[in-house]
Amino acid sequence: MLNDFTTTEQGNIKIANEVIEVIAGLAATEVQGVAGMSGGIVGGIAELLGRKNLSKGVKVEVGQKQCAVDVSIVAEYGVRIPEVAGDIQQNVKQAIESMTGLEVVEVNVHVLGVTFHKPEEREEEVPARVR
Repeated sequence: MLNDFTTTEQGNIKIANEVIEVIAGLAATEVQGVAGMSGGIVGGIAELLGRKNLSKGVKVEVGQKQCAVDVSIVAEYGVRIPEVAGDIQQNVKQAIESMTGLEVVEVNVHVLGVTFHKPEEREEEVPARVR
């Protein structure tokens, strides 16, 4: 769906909702402590089929001059989730407002999971053979 955002002397500027979703998704994944986006069952099936969805886990509601964003993430184990969520809100708001000119009235962050990193395995040194 395309929305009219600006009318200039040269014509109208329209931005698709999907573009705003991609901006929000990329801005959210830039935040340290975000392991990934969560798109639920449908998103998981699309990934299995080899289609990477850059707007996975993002829903936007767009009006003429404002938008609201819902972001669903998976957090890394050990991070302070409220701080990560606050950073996501700021980063998503700034990215959308600077790139589209829309006012972001709210960014809702839904933490749907936590991922655990496996401890790094030590690689044993293999001595070189001498001939």
